[in-house]
Amino acid sequence: MPAQQISPSSQKTTISPDTSQNSLHSLYVIAWFLCALFYFYQYAIRSAPGIMQNELTAAWGNSHLGLMIASYYTCYALMALVVGVLLDRYGAHSILPPFIAATGMGCLIFAQGSAIAGIGGYIIQSMGAIAAFVGSSYVAARYLPARTLALFIGLTQCLGMAGAAFGSKPTRILIDPASAFHVSWQYVWLGFGVIGLILAAAVWVIMPRDSGDSEHHHGDLSFANVIRPFRIIFSNPQSWIAGLIGGLLFVPTTIGALGWGASMLNNGEHTSMAFAASDVSMVPIGWVIGCPLLGQISDKIGRRKPVLMGGAIILLACCLCAIYVPVGVMPKYFIALLMGISSGAAMLPFSSMKEVNPPEVKGSAAGVMNFLVFGTTGIMSPLVSFLIGKNDHPAMSDYQHAFLPLVIGVVVAIILSFFLKETGWAKTHTTQAR
Repeated sequence: MPAQQISPSSQKTTISPDTSQNSLHSLYVIAWFLCALFYFYQYAIRSAPGIMQNELTAAWGNSHLGLMIASYYTCYALMALVVGVLLDRYGAHSILPPFIAATGMGCLIFAQGSAIAGIGGYIIQSMGAIAAFVGSSYVAARYLPARTLALFIGLTQCLGMAGAAFGSKPTRILIDPASAFHVSWQYVWLGFGVIGLILAAAVWVIMPRDSGDSEHHHGDLSFANVIRPFRIIFSNPQSWIAGLIGGLLFVPTTIGALGWGASMLNNGEHTSMAFAASDVSMVPIGWVIGCPLLGQISDKIGRRKPVLMGGAIILLACCLCAIYVPVGVMPKYFIALLMGISSGAAMLPFSSMKEVNPPEVKGSAAGVMNFLVFGTTGIMSPLVSFLIGKNDHPAMSDYQHAFLPLVIGVVVAIILSFFLKETGWAKTHTTQAR
């Protein structure tokens, strides 16, 4: 069935299900791109505090980085359940602009400068930012061809990690006292806030004005109908396997590289903070390459598991090199870049989560996936912070000890991959042929 013509100015439009979409419609692609741009933006602000540790410590006395990261991902995980249900019921146009605006407001609060405002603003950012990836994957699954799902999810994560790179190196250049700019970190957050509000307005104007699947799939708004999608998803063992794999493959970058990577290089390896920021920024640049590449390979061969397991094994090797091989032994930035590329495998379970559950709960499935992934991060982050200890200048041995659970997690993810159902089109066609 051809894609339905939709005007951004129309009041209500019935959208054909994702399973009937056979071609790319320009309006749908633009709508997805704006959501992915929101993901770029929220990753930039998410990674910025990790590169501002010295400035935040000087302003607050203690940067509270561990508390901030744990609080962020805990709220992020819980809100994932909420935004998935809201998207399924009310559609992207009604839900995404308020969440984007809330993220921008969180940046403006962070810019106030105090520790309380910083942590509070960061938490508010997390509550809005969860709609970025969930919204992008919802729009891709709802409006774009099913055969391109892994590719567009990979492209979404590609833009997200490009945002993480933007939040690392350029932010460091802006706030570095030795640079030509030397902008106050508060002004950086003011700029982030204004960008968020502008993006919210753009999404409100462009996003198709559909009303979700509520009338057809979900019934009246009641407690039983609200929890129904979660009962479907959580009762499926494959949902848990996909979520745990994604979470365990994600933490080496979210906690290890983006959270503590610069600190490890600066304190443990005694590199300059400028080099540390450049090295850490190579991890998200690797994601920019790896996420669409591995998604495209998976779509091309019609299988998820071989690509997932291959990427996870390479990620494991990179993690071991990053924490046990001294700087200078391997080519400059090579391990960080390869870690980012191989980490693109963490996005394949997001496709699997949608494919092992019914299509009418696609938004909720994305929310549950994010809940499991970032819930894992919320649990692991304080553990890593505790293992590093209270020392302002930890030794390399402290980081090696603290990062060991992240390495073990990758091993567990590889083992769990053997139990994940293959959902690629090649497996499906083989089953139907039988």
